[in-house]
Amino acid sequence: MQWIIFMLLLFISSMEMLTQNRWKKQASASLLENCTGCVLCSEDNGCITCHHRLFLLIWRDGIRQYGMCVHTCPPGYFGVRGLEVNRCTKCRSPSCESCFSRDFCMKCKDKFYLYKGQCFRQCPPGTAAQPGTSECQETCEPGPWSEWSACTHESRTCGCKWGVETRVRELPEAAREERTACPALLETRRCRMKKHCPGGEHRAA
Repeated sequence: MQWIIFMLLLFISSMEMLTQNRWKKQASASLLENCTGCVLCSEDNGCITCHHRLFLLIWRDGIRQYGMCVHTCPPGYFGVRGLEVNRCTKCRSPSCESCFSRDFCMKCKDKFYLYKGQCFRQCPPGTAAQPGTSECQETCEPGPWSEWSACTHESRTCGCKWGVETRVRELPEAAREERTACPALLETRRCRMKKHCPGGEHRAA
């Protein structure tokens, strides 16, 4: 009877050791996977320092902090290279998908519009969304219309029944520099010409 109990205890002990070894192997494999690209790695917090070409991405899960070495920072972050470690830094605005610096957004998330590095639910006053994009552009107000030009046809002001006259308006200098989308700057309309030219010259309509 004692021999049977001894064998049973030995079997249970062997199973516990096997289970512990299996768990240690899984933990080691998991740690190795989380430490890919790391120079220094913590079993609890992942990567601490990365190889010089990689960026250290740090995120929080509750009160715990984790680190991972990545080639490219994910959406919502931008890469900052340093002397000791390159870091992925989070964009300040939660509506920003990618940013050039902490406060300058380059692309906004869906349903937001980009204007001068900031994300807006609607384009600010004095701006309008560019067709086919999610970027706001300043609208311009050209100067007043000029007087209608003389009625001409093929550079002649007489000798035809109908011609064309035009008028223009100037674009503000600021709008020219920023290539702002503007309304029409030139208009034309049909006009009636003098059929008879001075000196008796006549040209059929």
